Amino acid sequence: MLLLNCAIATMMPTPAYGLIEDGCIVINGDIIQWVGPKSDLPKDISQQDAQDMQGRLITPALIDCHTHIVHGGYRATEFEMRLNGASYEQIARAGGGIISTVTDTRAATETDLLQSALTRVDALIAEGVTIIEVKSGYGLDIDTELKMLRVARSIEQHRNVRIKTSFLGAHAVPPEYASCPNDYVTQVCIPALEAAAQLGLIDAVDGFCESIAFTPDQIAQVFTRAKDLHLPVKLHAEQLSQTGGTQLAAKFGALSVDHVEYASANDAKVLSKSGTVAVLLPGAFYTLQETRKPPVYAFRKHSVPMALATDCNPGSSPLSSILLALNMGCIFFGLTPEEALAGITRHAARALGLNDCGIIDAGMRADLAIWDVSHPSELAYRIGFNPLHKRIFGGQLCH
Repeated sequence: MLLLNCAIATMMPTPAYGLIEDGCIVINGDIIQWVGPKSDLPKDISQQDAQDMQGRLITPALIDCHTHIVHGGYRATEFEMRLNGASYEQIARAGGGIISTVTDTRAATETDLLQSALTRVDALIAEGVTIIEVKSGYGLDIDTELKMLRVARSIEQHRNVRIKTSFLGAHAVPPEYASCPNDYVTQVCIPALEAAAQLGLIDAVDGFCESIAFTPDQIAQVFTRAKDLHLPVKLHAEQLSQTGGTQLAAKFGALSVDHVEYASANDAKVLSKSGTVAVLLPGAFYTLQETRKPPVYAFRKHSVPMALATDCNPGSSPLSSILLALNMGCIFFGLTPEEALAGITRHAARALGLNDCGIIDAGMRADLAIWDVSHPSELAYRIGFNPLHKRIFGGQLCH
């Protein structure tokens, strides 16, 4: 396939957006064979299968690198409680929050979980997404954690999308272990991790290091076992307070540390040395009406790659629009449109440990998004507007 007459935001670091005007892309099977300006198109490239893009913009397909898209139930009631003055922490300590979703997820069948997840997956696909990270963490027992991961893996059988799974058994302490969280870690979380790894259900191991969740020492136990199993780690950290989670993530060479509103300039320096991606989640910032913003200035200063994601979940970020996350990253956190787009392409791929996507270059997988816009900045500029024309997934045109 030859794509002609298009602007191409390759998302290579230079020039801005890696932009190629009047560009061409040659696709062979599911791989990009050649990309460049039309004037440099090799003469031996056949134009028999040429597709005229009519001046449209092509970017790498988008990546949502942090979601909780498989879950039971909903939490609109808690949304109302927050608007009436209750804090996220107050709701969680009263038995709401994550624990209420745990109850619904434990009760749901795999069919129920899949069908509800697919509606959210479809919303992301409709905005040009071809890779979605999906976390467990609403089971908090071995059987339900495995159930969630099986459902996440099965999404690929129903939609043209790649799924990367993260084990998040260290998400919250279930009520039955409220007085003995250390026992939960050793008796449930780590055995569930081992079982999931043996079944090949996980690509990475995550945790929630926070005052309402797990301490750095408890997370370190989980991460140590993950390393024994040769699994990379990620971490929710510094969302509601400064707990030292970012430093812990860097120590373990984490793929990413996510939320990071309370991260410090020193944390940014440490992340730079470890190569860990900072994943910014403006949907949770917005929904929880937070005021503390991630230290974007420090991440820039220390060249920490910044990714963006929806954090799609039933409580703190019921967001299933990657394009709205793009806009929020600019408006709330001060990212430039180029930084934001890199955050859902190049840096999002890095946050998942992927090296075959996120940029448009020869040898990369042919996952592309074709847009009815003339310049990439327009993707972050509009609110509630979806200019996607078509996706290309594995070299195949998809609606």
